[in-house]
Amino acid sequence: MTTTPVPAPHHLRRSEIVDWQTYTDERDDQRAAVLAAKKPRRIHLGEHLTFLFENHDTIRYQVQEIMRAERIVRESAILEEIDTYNGMLGGPGQLGCALLIEIEDEAKRRPLLEAWLGLQECLYLEFPDGDDLTRSYASFDPSQVGQGRLSAVQYLLFDLPAGALDAGTVRVGCDFPALTLAVDLDEAQQAALATDLAATRG
Repeated sequence: MTTTPVPAPHHLRRSEIVDWQTYTDERDDQRAAVLAAKKPRRIHLGEHLTFLFENHDTIRYQVQEIMRAERIVRESAILEEIDTYNGMLGGPGQLGCALLIEIEDEAKRRPLLEAWLGLQECLYLEFPDGDDLTRSYASFDPSQVGQGRLSAVQYLLFDLPAGALDAGTVRVGCDFPALTLAVDLDEAQQAALATDLAATRG
């Protein structure tokens, strides 16, 4: 007998998704709230890297937006979207994010994506651990790495212990030799991610 996996506490449930027509009626209010939620979860690292951390509310918004854009009504298709986006959130103790590698100059984009192959293994969240600092390196889907170059969008998961983001300075960084960068989270950013991490455990 096949059993349905139990969703993590922060995962989206089918009961939270409305049909695209009902969503359209509520869209303006929901869009304003989600854009406000996204603001502290958007973290820029240097000139070219932007981390977009996701949570339950931002994922719900994305599923509803796709349903609206594609006029999705078939139940199996709705469930597939929910499963896909829940996968981006990860499980208990994980923070999910999209990394955008933003290179405006088209002539430089391909050469840099080729030169930065391996970058996906060098991205981390650094947080206080007693008197020390601990780095959690991102896990990623190998299919996001093309033949000889990176995809410009990477979906990442960070495994973090409970309370890792609650105190002290938290940093997002990259120790790829050709792109060594780090940035401290500001108070709003750290509070947002700490709230999201706590929600993964319920």
